[in-house]
Amino acid sequence: MAANADSAPSPLSSKKENLTPVNSKISELRESRAELLDRIQNLKNDLQSWRSKLDTQVKSYRDELSDLKKTLNVEVDQLRSEFQELRTTLQQQQEDVTVSLQNLGLQDVSGDVKDTEGSKVEGDNI
Repeated sequence: MAANADSAPSPLSSKKENLTPVNSKISELRESRAELLDRIQNLKNDLQSWRSKLDTQVKSYRDELSDLKKTLNVEVDQLRSEFQELRTTLQQQQEDVTVSLQNLGLQDVSGDVKDTEGSKVEGDNI
């Protein structure tokens, strides 16, 4: 029986054997946790860097759009002014042509009357 007692594992040694794999597993989990926390921190840093770059790019685009808007507004105002000048010039030319045509019309009307009278006289002679 003494031989059986020596060969049978004691409850104390059995607990130590069971604790060794648990301690090993806890150590692995701690290392894994540390690695995951490190990866998370790196991802946070990357995200912050990306946001900063994006904010800079957005600001740059906004500034560029603002400049383009100002330039466009200046050009639109310039075109409006030029069109208004053209409109005024065309209206003046139209008025001048209308007056000229009226003056020519009066002269033509008196000339037409003479021509018409002359045609009647010639027609009667034939």
